[in-house]
Amino acid sequence: MKKLIYCGVMAAALTAGLAHADDHLLFKPGEGSFNWESFDAFAAANDFTGQELTMTGPWTGEDGKTVNNMLAYFQQATGANVAYSGSDSFEQDIVISAQANSAPNIAVFPQPGLAADMASRGFLKPLGDESAQWVKDNYAAGQSWVDLGTYADADGKDELFGFFYKVDVKSLVWFVPEQFEEAGYEVPTTMEELKALTDQIVEDGGTPWCIGLGSGAATGWPATDWVEDMMLRTQPPEVYDQWVKNEIPFDDPRVVAAIEEYGHFAKNNDYVSGGAASVPNTDFRDSPTGLFSLPPKCYMHHQATFIPTFFPEGTKLGLDADFFYFPSYESKDLGQPVLGAGTLFSILDDSPVARAFIEFLKTPIAHEVWMAQGGFLTPHTGVNAATYSNDTSRALGDILLNATTFRFDGSDLMPGEIGAGAFWTGMVDYTSGAEAGDVAKTIQDRWDTIQ
Repeated sequence: MKKLIYCGVMAAALTAGLAHADDHLLFKPGEGSFNWESFDAFAAANDFTGQELTMTGPWTGEDGKTVNNMLAYFQQATGANVAYSGSDSFEQDIVISAQANSAPNIAVFPQPGLAADMASRGFLKPLGDESAQWVKDNYAAGQSWVDLGTYADADGKDELFGFFYKVDVKSLVWFVPEQFEEAGYEVPTTMEELKALTDQIVEDGGTPWCIGLGSGAATGWPATDWVEDMMLRTQPPEVYDQWVKNEIPFDDPRVVAAIEEYGHFAKNNDYVSGGAASVPNTDFRDSPTGLFSLPPKCYMHHQATFIPTFFPEGTKLGLDADFFYFPSYESKDLGQPVLGAGTLFSILDDSPVARAFIEFLKTPIAHEVWMAQGGFLTPHTGVNAATYSNDTSRALGDILLNATTFRFDGSDLMPGEIGAGAFWTGMVDYTSGAEAGDVAKTIQDRWDTIQ
């Protein structure tokens, strides 16, 4: 992406929206590879000097500082005063404030379920057809993001209520490049190649996978990510959507088949370090350590972006450890689906400055200033990838930009008793030897009791 040239601080200072000195900004306007042109254009069109924008969300601590660093650019451009309040109990607090008619202008939801519920109760304001079209046109897999942010209002009418910003990727396989190179293995680009590589590693006397489901009271959740990824790789996204909404039963043959696809890897003694029986009892935080043994106890580990937290101290990403996209089946022609999560912005207390903030989120600069701080991924096709803080983030961003479909973690969209209960325990039972169909029926029976 061609570097955009900033026209100068003095010229920008003449723009009505620029009401503050820029010495409080983390990245000085005009410097670096940021899209300052988008910043200038937004500032020229928006003057809210002295007006207040209230916002609440789940980000506290370092994330709270980082979001405020981003919000400083909106303040700089518009002259508005932004008051962001982060809360560890956001989900409870936002409902209480909405019911008390004291909601902030903007809320940042960590998952769609609560936003959808609040939209159905009339607490959220539609973002409009223009914003929906913008997301379609400017986000990779744009229709997916529109679908994820579209909910029924109090009258049952579907509207765009959520603008996604800051995304996480789960469809990843981690490996040690040096181990692959020494063994002569190449990164697979299709599921067929991944299965062939799995067999090749066994044939060579190695163990392909490290898998662990242990997580205290949450034991079993890593298997749900496997199943969700397999659903997206064996069925169209519409079927995935029907599944998480229970519009098709959990024991539908297509869901059972996806569970068995997970079992293809996890229930084969030759495929898993420690054998299949060890999978339910191995803590997920310990499971990737086998990658780093000499000789390796395993060559691959399926897990989300956070797992390097549990790699050996001093591990350098891109050198000592790396990842590749958990591939799709070439034979099924379902594109490149990506499973993940993310946060979405919604308007509760409507105002012109709140609407302007949603417009700000459409600018490349609103994404780039967080990209440069780290811990941020975006499907925005207009950003400059050079502003990512490191090569790992840049490569993860590429996975998002190449996605043809994006779907939110399915267990997080299901009722808590299912997605954070019966689904978890069911996957432990299945991995321990139960039949997929029996486990799926047990989960569906539980779901039937809460409907």
